[in-house]
Amino acid sequence: MNVALFPVADYWWLYVAFTGLVAILLAIDLALHRQERPISFRNAAIWTAVWISLALAFSYVLYLFTAARYSPGVGRQLSLEFLAGYVVEESLSVDNMFVFALVFRYFAVPSRYQHKVLFYGVLGAMVFRGVFIAAGTALVRFEWVMILFGVFLIVTGIRMAVQKERQLNPDDSLVIRWVRRFFPVTGEFHGSRFLVTVNGIRHITPLMVVLVFLETTDLLFAVDSVPAVFGVTREPFVVYTSNVFAVLGLRAMFFLLAGAMDRFHVLKHGLALVLVFVGLKMVWLDHLFGGRFPIGVSLGIISGVIAVSILLSLAFPKAVEPAPARRTGAGGRVARPAAGIVFLMLSVAGFLYAAGLGHRLLPLPALEDLGAEALYWAAACNLVCGVLLLGGARVWKRA
Repeated sequence: MNVALFPVADYWWLYVAFTGLVAILLAIDLALHRQERPISFRNAAIWTAVWISLALAFSYVLYLFTAARYSPGVGRQLSLEFLAGYVVEESLSVDNMFVFALVFRYFAVPSRYQHKVLFYGVLGAMVFRGVFIAAGTALVRFEWVMILFGVFLIVTGIRMAVQKERQLNPDDSLVIRWVRRFFPVTGEFHGSRFLVTVNGIRHITPLMVVLVFLETTDLLFAVDSVPAVFGVTREPFVVYTSNVFAVLGLRAMFFLLAGAMDRFHVLKHGLALVLVFVGLKMVWLDHLFGGRFPIGVSLGIISGVIAVSILLSLAFPKAVEPAPARRTGAGGRVARPAAGIVFLMLSVAGFLYAAGLGHRLLPLPALEDLGAEALYWAAACNLVCGVLLLGGARVWKRA
């Protein structure tokens, strides 16, 4: 939908009601998990099924509500947009879970405290994402912002596909260093407490350090995921609700997949492909299909890519020894980044001229004769070449 059906100014009560529902669900979750004990696989599987079922039920309620307010066709469209946004956000959250597992392992967080950390992490994530969504809703009214978001997602997706795995070291985080500089940190855990008093001085525990690091990590992930959801829908209520439901199910899915996440090594490439597809949808496919790419097709492509990535991960386990990196000479180390930058500049120019913005800045009759479709194709090819050259340059530089 290109026009908001449920703007906050007119439907504030709808946002308040949904937030109240989420508060009730979180209170029930907290009450059922108030004891400090590890989350079993059975418990995690049940709660994962509960959160997914609630998301599906909400999508049906959204259909009924929208159909009553507008029409069944609009209700179906909005319901599918919610499901597509939910699948995108839930899939990208899996990448978050890899980081969660590494952080818990790095700080040696006992499993009985992990649920509490993730619970408060979810609260913070919903607040931060609410701010991101509010800002995004104000910006996506401008067509050039959607194109910028799309190009950003394409670049992020290609970088995710070509980037080598990096060693996580929370001690190198600027936020963690800042926290430890201004707040005294205890040397050991004090149960599930985040703050303790030692010799009359207020200290934060390592559990609070973990929580701060997870919040900042999720904030960085939101920079990718929120624009991705805007790529499948511009309805702010759908963006907000799909994000919230995905974040709500994040904790249960983490405990469900905690012991098997290393097996989904192909999923990273699947997520990269999803980001590239959503980015292309924003900068090209929507324009090609008269303003809106079919949401049913989008949902099928996104779900299919994720499913195939999981199946390939299970069918072809990760190799133990990576292939040796290629080496290149000094000339190549200079030429490849330079060529990559040139291709990226051509890509940006191509997207601007395809959208009609470039002709206002610098009219070029020859480009006008090519047509928007050809310019979009050329810009996409230049973008892929540029990112691959820059990504390859970084890999060879590390070799």
